[in-house]
Amino acid sequence: MIKQASQQIMMVRPKHFGFDQSTASSNSFQNEDGADAIDEISQKAIVEFDNAVSTLRDNGVYVHVIEDTDAPVKPNAVFPNNWVSFHGDKVLLYPMLAENRRWERRSEVLEQLANNGVSLGEVIDLSGFESENKFLESTGSMVLDYENELAYACVSSRTDMDVIEEFCKVTGFDAFTFDSFDKDGLSVYHTNVIMCIGSGYAVICLESIPKEQQNTVVEALETTGHEIIPLSMDQMYAFAGNMLEVLNSEGDSMLVMSSTAFKSLSESQIATIENYSKILSVDIPTIEKYGGGSVRCMMCRVV
Repeated sequence: MIKQASQQIMMVRPKHFGFDQSTASSNSFQNEDGADAIDEISQKAIVEFDNAVSTLRDNGVYVHVIEDTDAPVKPNAVFPNNWVSFHGDKVLLYPMLAENRRWERRSEVLEQLANNGVSLGEVIDLSGFESENKFLESTGSMVLDYENELAYACVSSRTDMDVIEEFCKVTGFDAFTFDSFDKDGLSVYHTNVIMCIGSGYAVICLESIPKEQQNTVVEALETTGHEIIPLSMDQMYAFAGNMLEVLNSEGDSMLVMSSTAFKSLSESQIATIENYSKILSVDIPTIEKYGGGSVRCMMCRVV
């Protein structure tokens, strides 16, 4: 059985991080204020990235760092969890909504991982769905319960039911889909913004889910043995749903989140999480502000 917590992660060191107008229409978490300071934002993002990797490695987390390329310019390359997922005996490549995000799918990334000893298996390319305007942005669009083979997904312009069905066909997962809306009533662009599934617990913003659907989501999580840690809408906007459980070299569980997310949590929420995992927070305000994603988006589970 595949463990829920990641034992190795991949992160992409950005070359040209910045506010991306082509993704902003479907991502209400991006903030354009001050985005014209392109070079400054890019340099700050690199510093935040390097500090995050150092923090993870200092705590015994195995991190594969991949360098972004200069061309073509890929402002969201720091978020690799959207274009690929690893499943032991197979690798899946995904259809992306924004054209400039499709450039992030680079075969040399997989080659570098293979050279680093990662067993990839069969590569299954789902990106052909782009020609049908159907998208599924990997573990951004889906939050995967590996131990129970359930794929939780809130439907949006980036998360299409037909592609989810194909994902389930090739992986053996079952889909659990629902709706999720932001404070303006728009569909939340990625499921990993509203929820995180750890070993024995789930952090989730139930407020974003229509009331008539909340009970079924709660039942699915509790039936599979997860203690639910509910988030408020404000906490969701502080990226408190955008977390990832990892194992360090000693086999200890840690829940990685941003400092923004950590500061938003209550003492009781922190105490509940710490019943299961040590909290590890990293400071990435520039990446969060202009990218509209947080530290979970930066970490792609490899093993």
